[in-house]
Amino acid sequence: MRYADSEQARAVASRAHDLMEEVVLPLERERAGGMAVSSGTVADLREAAREYDVYAPQIPEEYGGMGLDFRDALPAFEEAGRSLLGQVAMRVDAPDEGNMHLLELAGDELQKETYLEPLVAGEIKSGFSMTEPMQGAGSDPKMIQTTAERDGDEWVIDGHKWWTTQGLEADILIVLARTDQDAHPYEGCSLFLVPADADGVTVVRDVPHMGGGNRGASHAEIRYENVRVPEEHLLGELNGGFTHAQERLGPARLTHCMRYSGMAQRSLEIAKAYTSERRGFDSTLSDKQSLRHRIADAETKLHVARTAIRDAADRIAAGDQARVPVSMCKVFTANATQDAIDLAVQCCGANGIGKDLPISDFYESVRQFRIVDGADEVHRRVIARAAFEDVAEEELEALTRFGNPNTGAESGGH
Repeated sequence: MRYADSEQARAVASRAHDLMEEVVLPLERERAGGMAVSSGTVADLREAAREYDVYAPQIPEEYGGMGLDFRDALPAFEEAGRSLLGQVAMRVDAPDEGNMHLLELAGDELQKETYLEPLVAGEIKSGFSMTEPMQGAGSDPKMIQTTAERDGDEWVIDGHKWWTTQGLEADILIVLARTDQDAHPYEGCSLFLVPADADGVTVVRDVPHMGGGNRGASHAEIRYENVRVPEEHLLGELNGGFTHAQERLGPARLTHCMRYSGMAQRSLEIAKAYTSERRGFDSTLSDKQSLRHRIADAETKLHVARTAIRDAADRIAAGDQARVPVSMCKVFTANATQDAIDLAVQCCGANGIGKDLPISDFYESVRQFRIVDGADEVHRRVIARAAFEDVAEEELEALTRFGNPNTGAESGGH
């Protein structure tokens, strides 16, 4: 398929494809199924990404990236998504990718020097600490209970978060907290940069979870008890936390979509290769019409997803928040990629659920996509709200109403 990508975007994606084919995928295939990668292997992969000139394509050059605009970087994200290791190699892996974008948009120069540059270089890791356990903020972020109160030239943070991705490994945590108890949460919350080793920060546990694969990413439960951070650790505008979070989440949802579309496409490639060789009932499995139709449907949905993602990215590049298009992309792509990977597992039978192929890891990873960065139901709510904003009541003028027969003309019946 050809998309309306710029020449630069295609060139970077082509180099990313070469990195995947020549370095990342051969390394992945050499490893035992489900085996975690070492920090040394990650460092080697990132050095290879630099050599192929595809390292951190979405980050400005002054902070250690390639300086591509968001739209031009997207095709490379899809290439990286073809392996859980590709995302790490190219430094387009969540949650650091979204957090780097947030620091770029909202951070001051000292914060960028202290945290953004080391994040881009891979010298530190980060976590985005927003979601709270039961009774707190989740799909409805207005329920946030974590607070931050000013005390002189410091902020004191108290709260309870969980599902902070990479929370166990993080050096710096971006924490959303209420700073104005009298304001609506959307106008009364702020973001803070909290060192993971600050007094009062307690990582309770790694929440047992599905997925992780060879990356082994944690999802931490964290308590913040009387945590003090200086005034300069406020990230962005005071009480502008939700605005800044949305600036992070919109693009991050699209990059998630592209990474998972790459994962789904590779799953289908594996399934097509397997079914073209595997025989059963007097022919190869790929000759079975029902299977071919299901593959065709999956390919079609992935094409629609890629097209929609690019459209939403174009809108964001033009200065639009594109909340509805982004929600459409998120819910559609999450389901399309889950269905495609599930189909690949089914096509490969026992080899689908085994660990010799990567699709079982992909299957475990993709299920979370319908929940993280906004559950399907939340995005459908956003889409439906917009759909019902301007109902065309004139379309019902021809209907007959009770007690008012429709005679084809104005009726004055009683």
